[in-house]
Amino acid sequence: MPDVIMGHMNVVTAKKLTKDYDSFRAVDGIDFELVRGEFFGFLGPNGAGKTTVMRVIYCFMPPSSGQVSVFDMDVAKDASRIKARIGVMPQEDNLDPDLNVIENLIVYARYFDIPKREALRSASELLSFVELEGKARTKVGNLSGGMKRRLILARALINNPELLILDEPTTGLDPHSRHAVWDKLKQLKEKNTTLVLTTHYMEEAERLCDRVAIMDAGKIVTVDTPSTLMRMHGGNLEDVYLKLTGKDLIMS
Repeated sequence: MPDVIMGHMNVVTAKKLTKDYDSFRAVDGIDFELVRGEFFGFLGPNGAGKTTVMRVIYCFMPPSSGQVSVFDMDVAKDASRIKARIGVMPQEDNLDPDLNVIENLIVYARYFDIPKREALRSASELLSFVELEGKARTKVGNLSGGMKRRLILARALINNPELLILDEPTTGLDPHSRHAVWDKLKQLKEKNTTLVLTTHYMEEAERLCDRVAIMDAGKIVTVDTPSTLMRMHGGNLEDVYLKLTGKDLIMS
């Protein structure tokens, strides 16, 4: 583990994490740690096991075997307490199309028992943060793809989470929208929020992540800083992935 994060408190610890779907092993006995305040990335193509790892961390599903703790709590036993302290930006667009922009935030705040007045204040502040304050009364269906992703980010922050989980946060976005999301994530990192990302975009991992775990077929091949991996193996992270796995990182 790099010296810059030695001695810091672990936010997530996984030991021999395994997840099976019937006879298919999606995650195969992996170990990793996330320390407070870092931006950690899981890098790999579709099917590598990245999203399954995220779903275990945010208590959407229990591990088949192994141990995963978040804030020193077991994901299989303390799901409700863990969920109260994390935010999730899922890969899919699951906004409520029947509600306008600010209503999506206020309704979601109910899951955390946030009083309506506080939820309204927080929602307004978050819309300003993601630069959607002028769209507060706009129906979700009238937003662009980039605006929807920024709204989903705002929704993930409504409970002021200590850990933010980002599953392919910029998939499908044009370069301008992608960079807009990156800027917001960098601001959160500066506020010492712990962030964990899944991505198959090389530039995204290189620009955002303190460390990355390269995944292939449910296993972690290596964990290190992007700069160290590129220095050791040459080229960019896509080249690193090809050298370590024999596979192209971008897969359909």
